[in-house]
Amino acid sequence: MDERDDHLIQGTLADATIRVIAAVTTNLVNEACGRHGASPTASAALGRALTGALLLGRTYKDLEYITLRFDCTGELGGITAEASAHGTVRGFVKNPLAEAAPTALGKLDVRGIVGSGMLYVIREAGYEIGLMKEPYTGSTPIVSGEIAEDIAHYLVTSEQINSAISLGVFVEPEQGTVVAAGGFLIQVMPGADDKTLATLETAIASAPHVTELVRRGADAREMMATVFGDLPFEVLETHPVEFRCKCSYERAINIVTMLGEAEVRDMLETDQGAELICHFCGEVYSLDETALGEILNPPPPLVM
Repeated sequence: MDERDDHLIQGTLADATIRVIAAVTTNLVNEACGRHGASPTASAALGRALTGALLLGRTYKDLEYITLRFDCTGELGGITAEASAHGTVRGFVKNPLAEAAPTALGKLDVRGIVGSGMLYVIREAGYEIGLMKEPYTGSTPIVSGEIAEDIAHYLVTSEQINSAISLGVFVEPEQGTVVAAGGFLIQVMPGADDKTLATLETAIASAPHVTELVRRGADAREMMATVFGDLPFEVLETHPVEFRCKCSYERAINIVTMLGEAEVRDMLETDQGAELICHFCGEVYSLDETALGEILNPPPPLVM
């Protein structure tokens, strides 16, 4: 795998009493934000949530999907990021054009467009094959609107796991493209000693920011080596990650079919077709008169 490709690593340090997950997500965040035509600040918010979903999804066993949903009062309106166990992620914001003046430090003011509200974390395991009737949903208030702090607050409050999480997105100011994105999640497991924790806290506090490291060309392993300094850590797994949506023309057909005969007939007679837009990726599916006609009068099944 090319080091420039998006990827995620999982590892441990201090005799496996500290769990580490880190990712470089520049390409997938740039694709997602480009598909939605997101403003620079909306791109930063969406990119952080997409990376956060990928990181968080790796902390649960037997997970199929995890969704982070920020229902917020700010101009952004909300963020949804869904990651799968296979390293794919998709997401959207309600108002991709939301923007705010930079902070006093000249940074993108994500907090300013997110505001307050609730963070919902929805986990699905065995749901699609009927082993789990309903997804598990946990929730906590949005405490900062900076995304990383809100996820850390959720982990401590709902999962009772002390965690440090850093998420970053750097948007090129002239063209509005994402040129660096990534993050890491560090979790304290049972057995961690106070000395290791103190050393780790100092290392994290003094390390360069995620986006600075990714802009320098660091991959996920190099990112964590810089953060940990002299603390040795072991990489156990490396996985590719990518933006990928579950939508398809077939799903679009199924959605229209479920509207019922009267609604489909009205589409056919009034508009001579139908158009569906996927919230997650912006893909447009156009159903012409022939497609709607086949929904109303499906062809007979093939006899083998």
